[in-house]
Amino acid sequence: MSKKTLPVQMFAPGSLKENAIVLGEKLVKQWKIPTDRPLQLAFGSFRQEITVVPAAKTSGLRISEPLARRMGLFSRPVLRAAYHSSSRTLRLGPLISVLISRDNPEQPDKPFGSISMFCRELVNACRKQGAYVYFFTPDHIQEGSGSIHGWVYDDGWRQASMPIADVVNNRLTTRKMENKPSVQHFMKEVKSRYGAHVFNERFLDKNEVFDTLKSDSSLARYLPESHLLTGFSVLKKMCQHHSVVFLKPVRGSLGKGIIRISKQPDGTYQTLATSSAGARRQSYSSLTKLFSGLSGKMKTTRYQIQQGLTLIDHGKRPIDFRALVQKNGAGNWIVTSIVARIAGGNHFVSNLARGGTLSTVKDAVSRCMLPPEVKNTAYAKLHRASLDIARGIDNLIPLHFGELGIDLAMDNSGKIWMLEVNSKPSKNDNTPLNEQKIRPSVKRLLEYCCYLSGF
Repeated sequence: MSKKTLPVQMFAPGSLKENAIVLGEKLVKQWKIPTDRPLQLAFGSFRQEITVVPAAKTSGLRISEPLARRMGLFSRPVLRAAYHSSSRTLRLGPLISVLISRDNPEQPDKPFGSISMFCRELVNACRKQGAYVYFFTPDHIQEGSGSIHGWVYDDGWRQASMPIADVVNNRLTTRKMENKPSVQHFMKEVKSRYGAHVFNERFLDKNEVFDTLKSDSSLARYLPESHLLTGFSVLKKMCQHHSVVFLKPVRGSLGKGIIRISKQPDGTYQTLATSSAGARRQSYSSLTKLFSGLSGKMKTTRYQIQQGLTLIDHGKRPIDFRALVQKNGAGNWIVTSIVARIAGGNHFVSNLARGGTLSTVKDAVSRCMLPPEVKNTAYAKLHRASLDIARGIDNLIPLHFGELGIDLAMDNSGKIWMLEVNSKPSKNDNTPLNEQKIRPSVKRLLEYCCYLSGF
């Protein structure tokens, strides 16, 4: 199979047959494409019988406007082309789709809310690298339909009927949306019927991740003691073993609903709970009374109880780290970035949504009272742990992931701990769009989509 990246031009109807395409004579000879009989054109799930017309001075690909519209193509895209001689199929692509939570057509400059800039950045990356992307929400899914009414960018956002893509990136931000029967059916259907690749298929459950990774001794060393909080006996056992424990909603995110429990010198227990106003403090004379106070929350929320760690800090503000680990153009895990997150002044979690601030690993570690050897090896240890954990999840959890946000911590001895893993790492970015500069995370996402699609 031969591949090439080609600029695509459209010609007005009438100058050639609608289902004819024009290719450079040199490429037609090189790929041994027959011009005396019909071929199959493929673009995602789109299929059309075509004839190829060779042209001496053409270096790209020319198709009729009506055919382009049926494919969902606008403006003048650059696409990769591959010819399969055994099936006489000319394949264009890759066609990529991103399943997002919501759209707002009334806001044409920012139709996808906080991820609008990421969507434009991915469009720009596709134009540079030879790919085509569209975006759709659960409301665009029509059962039994071989197409999606998605969003494309053509000097402004517009909606168009699109084929099922070669690759679907699930960027839904809530479990409720992800668990909709229509969404679940769609993801199964596009894989079985069209051979599409769906990655980051679903959210990860905190307890599921810890219980799975515990089974591998090489990964267990990164894990603080953690259990599902099933009753008083689990709480009592953990509080006997650890002076501080954390309760984390099994399906929580952004630091919401985390409760810190600490035993005081006088034998009482104190809780600190995250809230929009800061940390809310409460005291209990006994563990029994504390558990009684939690019982209302436990009726609606499942909690993971986790060993408290003595994290490195800056001015009593705890520091942790977020690693973005992605698969590259060869399908291998690679660390794209690691940033330090310093907790806000009135919070005990470092999430930016809770007032935390970002820093480089080097700057954050340099502010801490640590031995030089701990500071010097911090990044390398975080890097290794990130890759170990991503590979472990890939090997032990039977789901398809292409990128993971891994939250890590470091104690004063330099030991690395895993806090949690996020299968939908944030794409929010309010920095002005620079069409010349594509972030490495977006480039890598595109590289992996090209790898999956065979382009």
